[in-house]
Amino acid sequence: MTYSSDSKTILVTGGAGFIGSHLCARLLEQNHRVICMDNFFTGSIDNVKKLLVNPKFSVITHDVTLPYSFYVDEIYNLACPASPPHYQRDPVATFKTGIFGALNALDLATKWNAKVLQASTSEVYGDALVHPQNEAYWGNVNPCGSRSCYDESKRGAETLFFDYFRRYNTRIKVIRIFNTYGPNMNPADGRVVSNFIMQALRNEDITVYGDGKQTRSFCYVDDLVTGIMAVMNSVDDFTGPVNLGNPGEFTMLELAEKVIAQTKSTSHIVFRALPQDDPKQRRPDITKAKTELNWQPTTQLDDGLKLTIEYFKNFV
Repeated sequence: MTYSSDSKTILVTGGAGFIGSHLCARLLEQNHRVICMDNFFTGSIDNVKKLLVNPKFSVITHDVTLPYSFYVDEIYNLACPASPPHYQRDPVATFKTGIFGALNALDLATKWNAKVLQASTSEVYGDALVHPQNEAYWGNVNPCGSRSCYDESKRGAETLFFDYFRRYNTRIKVIRIFNTYGPNMNPADGRVVSNFIMQALRNEDITVYGDGKQTRSFCYVDDLVTGIMAVMNSVDDFTGPVNLGNPGEFTMLELAEKVIAQTKSTSHIVFRALPQDDPKQRRPDITKAKTELNWQPTTQLDDGLKLTIEYFKNFV
């Protein structure tokens, strides 16, 4: 089998997850050889099943906390449970995934002089005291709370990436992903978009935590993947961190009302106590992404919700 000279061997850890599966598909469209690594703790083979017919796609069942070794040109390190119910199910395993997963990706990238991208998160900003959040803000994070296994492992992974960059000249990229939604989300992952859509489709009460006035910004997955690839393909001296998200800001009540309207649901909104350390406001400042990468999301929330709702109808 022959490959074009610009075809790369690319590893996507967490490749069977929500975002990873979309990234694998897009990389295959560009004629790259794609290795999807996943231990299927939260990922699903169903997300990548249609990719298995492509001879350039392969799946390795492996836990990223354990070392691995093979040739790669690029690594997208996306492996980690990303919703509170999932990462709190085994917080020690979550922390290990964040830290040892980063170390193993960095070691492999350093060995082959490959580029390696860390999927960090807006959670590094914690319950932010700066709004909107820009990359210069160091955050307001509780290191001892129930969400800390995720937040602090991502902050630690960023530390490792920049230490490898300074110590070994590893070719790093660091992105901070804000709330993302779209097809291939796990309907039971506990995130707000999937929660609201599934409850609405079943005509169940829609559960809003707190007073519903806390805000989030929602980026459609196709826009995010375009941003992720733009970062990887940027010049080596652009390391990040860089925010990737949609700066449109909505309250939880606004989101619930949009979902009810689009699904034509008979659901009612009910209120529950706000979980510990749940951020009150979340909105990315994407000036750096717009300036350095010429990237910004183009999908409006109403349009993205329509596509996502159609996907979730398969689970009702």
